[in-house]
Amino acid sequence: MSPPADVPVPAVGSAPPPTAGPLSARYLAVTIATLALVTIVAFESMAVSTAMPAVAADLESVRNYGLAFSAMLTAQLLGIVLAGVWTDRSGPMPGILTGQLLVAGGSALCGAAAHYPVFLLGRATTGLGGGLLVVMLYVIAARLYPEAIRPRLFTLVSAAWVLPSLAGPSIAAWLTHAISWRAVFSVVVPPTLATFAFFLIGQRRVDLTGLVVATSDDDATSHLRIAWWGLALALAAGAIQYGSAAAEDTRGLGAEHAVAVVGLIGVLIAAPRLVPAGTWRMARGIPSVMLARALLSGSFFAGISYVPLMIVSLAGRDVRDAGILIAIGSVGWAIGSWWQGRVRVTAGRERLVLGGAVLLAAGLGGVGLVTAAALPWWLTAVPIVLCGLGMGVGVTTTTVLALALAAPEDHGPASSSLQLADVLGSVLGIAAVSAVFATWHDPATDRWLFTTIFLALSAVAAVVVRAAQRIRT
Repeated sequence: MSPPADVPVPAVGSAPPPTAGPLSARYLAVTIATLALVTIVAFESMAVSTAMPAVAADLESVRNYGLAFSAMLTAQLLGIVLAGVWTDRSGPMPGILTGQLLVAGGSALCGAAAHYPVFLLGRATTGLGGGLLVVMLYVIAARLYPEAIRPRLFTLVSAAWVLPSLAGPSIAAWLTHAISWRAVFSVVVPPTLATFAFFLIGQRRVDLTGLVVATSDDDATSHLRIAWWGLALALAAGAIQYGSAAAEDTRGLGAEHAVAVVGLIGVLIAAPRLVPAGTWRMARGIPSVMLARALLSGSFFAGISYVPLMIVSLAGRDVRDAGILIAIGSVGWAIGSWWQGRVRVTAGRERLVLGGAVLLAAGLGGVGLVTAAALPWWLTAVPIVLCGLGMGVGVTTTTVLALALAAPEDHGPASSSLQLADVLGSVLGIAAVSAVFATWHDPATDRWLFTTIFLALSAVAAVVVRAAQRIRT
């Protein structure tokens, strides 16, 4: 998760004692609730990828497998852009409470769904709530916690994200095998409602007057404009997903194909409005950072979302083996992120983005080759590690570069753009792969379809090599 567009401001009220920290009595309730929410979101994100092959098989929707991811991400994008407007008017607390209820309600709906459309509605509801939470949590961090203790807070947040990313796939696989895939979603509901109660308690114990700050007319107008373009993009992406999923017969053109084409045109018009000018033409500096971020996220998440389905449908393995592969990718990401923070770069740091792109392209290409050659499924672990390493090195470095290239007063907008590039890249990547899979899915030829998808995503990741070379101004 990346910080929102709001520029951090000092907390209002008397300063806490020097020894106060995020776990001190002053902030304990809100800190615990924040860490719990991050843990829940991280678990849900990683666990769903592991459980989805079982969901698709049980609800007879293998062809539309990718909609579970793209519907959630599209709604999350909408939640992110709407959060800016809501924060302007009411501060973050109403949005964060609403986001928790949406996540809990969406997860409960997924766990109870008897039909795939209902399941997709639950995923969209969860995504909308998650989009609100991503922004609101960082607004609270910026406005409630003094600057001196924020680094300690974000260290705890990082730990709360990494641990479930490593353990979540294995837990989800065990729940799916021992109980049901429904348990993977239902188990999210109680802790989410518990954090809702924690935030209510925190409101009474902490001075929250600093959470609502005056916003200039220009900022409010900018947030509103972004929200409208975000809504347009969400509707356009939804049209692509609906059209590609409904148009199963590729012979001739039907109304479903027209819907998908209209959606594609809408994406081409709306997407450039949500990122810095020059992003899509790879302009030097921050625009190329944003493009690199979007392409890295789009190729990785589109690929990793389909790895479990490939393992289950082609290799005949169960979700436990798929969970192992997802966890291995998370380990690679953690190692890559740690390494880029330790390495001393004597030349331009953009070389780390280039290196991350090479690792990701090699990893996705390796998955495609293992699939094409029908090699033992466990060999997929090697390219999956490369994918994780590439993301840990490349994506983390784009955050560093974006803040380094932006003026101090522009750190908020730069962070918001990174966040949007993440989700936007994932939405477009998964929507494109979902359209391809829904159109050409056939059990007799799926091996070559999976191979084509992974190799095409490898080519997308390779484009980041050129974007990295355009980062230095």
